[in-house]
Amino acid sequence: MNKKIHLITDSGCDVPSGWEKTHDIDIMPFSIMIDDKEYWERTDLTPQEFYELADNYSGIPTTNQIFAPRFEEKFRECKEKGAEDVILVLINSAGSQTFNNAVQARQNLTESGELGDMKVHIIDSHCYSVCYGYAVLEAEKKIKAGQSAESIVAYLEDWFSCAEIYLLTFDLRHARKSGRITAAASVVGGLMGIKPVISMIDDKTTVIKKARGEKAAVDAAVGVMMERMTPGTPWLMLRSTVTEAEDYMVELMTKKTGKPPAIESYIGSAVGSNAGTKAIGVIIRGKPRR
Repeated sequence: MNKKIHLITDSGCDVPSGWEKTHDIDIMPFSIMIDDKEYWERTDLTPQEFYELADNYSGIPTTNQIFAPRFEEKFRECKEKGAEDVILVLINSAGSQTFNNAVQARQNLTESGELGDMKVHIIDSHCYSVCYGYAVLEAEKKIKAGQSAESIVAYLEDWFSCAEIYLLTFDLRHARKSGRITAAASVVGGLMGIKPVISMIDDKTTVIKKARGEKAAVDAAVGVMMERMTPGTPWLMLRSTVTEAEDYMVELMTKKTGKPPAIESYIGSAVGSNAGTKAIGVIIRGKPRR
């Protein structure tokens, strides 16, 4: 493996638990505030523990951004280990200041001369969860195969120009109150069993379908995705607590695409604080936007 390239992401990537130990990925955790107590994602809380805490909390969990000093410390650490390139893939800058903080940290260390010849590539994923977690895992494979930092960055930018997220939210409390999933605010009639299908593409969230009941929402979502998905490309699955609907989604998408999900993971604390604990996420590759 090319030890000269250091790959970093944040815990909003929702890479399956334990995979950071079997893959050479450095995951910087977000901290989550629930009932005035701070938890570190992936360290203090599993997704399942987060769901239980969030469901029993009358308020809405909040996620703290990763600030510039933490990035500066991480970049110094990479420099000390002999890295020539750092590839940092971060959560959508439209939903977090984390990306801007990383850019500020790079500028600070560049001006102080501490980076030397080490290049720091900071990539805005323009997305959430395993939408960039998957890309990071693929990037790690490319590092092991000896590819250059430039070719890996090009792969990442290509994926992020095509990736599309479809979110089915079965409880809009978190989405509405957090304000992050703005499309949820347009949905009324939750008590009537109306389930929205929300597309999250780059910085825009849009309610593209409304269905009565979970199964109908899954059917509607799959119909849209099959129209937009590039044939033969992988798709990714995000679970939470709606097991029956999740299983139906996997069954239906597998049947329609001819392949199971490339990754199945759980919505983590950072994403779940906004999407809620009763949601399904599916990621596909659509047409290039950039």
